Amino acid sequence: MNQTAREIKVYKEYFWEFYNQQLEIVQQKIDEILGVISLIERVPAKFLKHIEGSEGLYEIRVMVGNNIFRIFSCFDKGKLIILLNGFQKKTDKTPKNEIRLAERLMKEYFTAKQ
Repeated sequence: MNQTAREIKVYKEYFWEFYNQQLEIVQQKIDEILGVISLIERVPAKFLKHIEGSEGLYEIRVMVGNNIFRIFSCFDKGKLIILLNGFQKKTDKTPKNEIRLAERLMKEYFTAKQ
């Protein structure tokens, strides 16, 4: 029996736009990390981390060589993760515009659900 710890869904097209622009090796690493997140009960912070100062926003962390990628996500009903948007991180600080977009998408998602 294949039991998953959580289900992953994508909201709108932002994640797919990001994903489809990546090299195959990056896509494979993203797929691998999403697989880990969906399968294991306690996900290490190196893969999934709460964004400080946000309400319910998380980042999925992907590293390929020296390249760092982030995928913003949120939880819905505990076991459901919603992928919002992604970007390649080029500085220590996460760009504010990426966080604002993710927060707007998260708000839209929960508003549309009601």
